[in-house]
Amino acid sequence: MQHEADAGSDALEVWIDQDLCTGDGICAQYAPEVFELDIDGLAYVKSPADELLQAPGATTPVPLTLLRDVTDSAKECPGECIHVRRISDKVEVYGPNVE
Repeated sequence: MQHEADAGSDALEVWIDQDLCTGDGICAQYAPEVFELDIDGLAYVKSPADELLQAPGATTPVPLTLLRDVTDSAKECPGECIHVRRISDKVEVYGPNVE
């Protein structure tokens, strides 16, 4: 039996820096369940309940089934504005700030 703390230790979240977003929509093509372009032409993350999260720095969990789509979005993003990090320690694992 797995403990809850163990289950969440590698959980990831994603956020978008709208100041760098170019509005190409690549992220929404890769993972429409996680990303969406708003009427302002910029990409935002969506909550697990499919709500657009427009607050600056808003994060949403990365579903394990969509991990590849989300990380591909971060790699292909021309604005380099998609950040994927571990929830436990906030260390970025995909995106422009990865060492």
